[in-house]
Amino acid sequence: MTVVSTDSDGSGAVEALHFDPYDYHFHEDPYPTYRRLRDEAPVHHAVDDDIWVISRHADVFAALRDDETFSNRMGVSLDATAWSPDAHRVMSFLGLDGAEQSRVRKLVSAAFTPRRVRELTPEVESLTARYLASTLATNAEQGEADWIRDFAGKLPMDVISEMMGVPVPDRDEVRRLADLVVHREDGVRDVPQAGMEASIELMTYYSDMVKQRRRQSTDDLTSALIAAEVEGEKLRDGEIMAFLFLMVVAGNETTTKLLGNALFHLSAHPDQRTEVLAGGADASREPALVVPWIEETLRHDTSSQMLARYVVADTELGGVTIPGGSKALVLLGSANRDERVFTDPTRFDIHRDKSELSQILSFGTGRHFCLGANLARLEAKVVLAELVRRVDHFEVHADRAVRVHSTSVRGFASLPVTFVERSV
Repeated sequence: MTVVSTDSDGSGAVEALHFDPYDYHFHEDPYPTYRRLRDEAPVHHAVDDDIWVISRHADVFAALRDDETFSNRMGVSLDATAWSPDAHRVMSFLGLDGAEQSRVRKLVSAAFTPRRVRELTPEVESLTARYLASTLATNAEQGEADWIRDFAGKLPMDVISEMMGVPVPDRDEVRRLADLVVHREDGVRDVPQAGMEASIELMTYYSDMVKQRRRQSTDDLTSALIAAEVEGEKLRDGEIMAFLFLMVVAGNETTTKLLGNALFHLSAHPDQRTEVLAGGADASREPALVVPWIEETLRHDTSSQMLARYVVADTELGGVTIPGGSKALVLLGSANRDERVFTDPTRFDIHRDKSELSQILSFGTGRHFCLGANLARLEAKVVLAELVRRVDHFEVHADRAVRVHSTSVRGFASLPVTFVERSV
């Protein structure tokens, strides 16, 4: 966090650059700190945590592309207990490199296909209609609804649970456990005890689910993962469980945050909000500005802010030598605000040039590009297009919004919103 003190003559004096990813104040607005990092120390050694922080777009891109030097073998989490050669046991191919990463990702991709994602569209539409009706009913009764509690915190988990075959009665509990896994407690510089216990419960649940599918196959992703075969290779039970865990934590949480961030930032820009909502006046046409709204949200305030990497050998980046054996932290959120790539990057702009949006790193790049990117974009497009069709206006009550405190995801735990429905 950047600390500013005032001298006796009234002038402001900026203290030494300090990066603390666990600081609750930093979570409220990390972007001024990111700006200082890019300008003053684009490859910065945060001594307290002994991490090398990479903040400029070009350097983040280079690190993500070079997985031989910036390895995933210890996982992608900053937290000490999650930083382990066994990280792949809960984070699937995100904790692997080279041939083993390719093997697991190919097998997962054989089951988690673009077609399977596209085929989820009717389910996403059905869930959107159901939860949006309930949210708007709450809004009509109380004058507002909580966009996270009533909608965005439910739909992504239900989509993933439907795809994986999690029974409806179990979904609230699975969602609760996933929330605990990513939450960080003030003053605790690691995974809290509740998060570790939730991880164990989730893995136990998925172990039982895989065993059930081994006994009786069903038409869901879990059974498809069991059946997947590439060049005579198949996934082991532990590998299937790890991917299911990755999906429920990474896929669910990031999409929830994307949907919250989209409303938060558009509401803060009334002229752009008017433009976006005007596109829903003709129900027979696809609202024109929904996709640019999503992409600019992904750039301006991405759900996934930072990823850890293990530095295999001494390497130079940005004119700085990072020692082999170190932990590096690539700041996706900072890369997406880099003035060297994006015009007026602190400005939220749904009309931003497509050539700039094509350079966002919200889903990573290279061999570890997010496998769930298409699903996240599909969900966001269906949800926000239907919202634009249904409401004439919305106002986020930013003064009462409550942020999630996490080192990995950025978004809201609560987002009060007042909606004005379109007249029929």
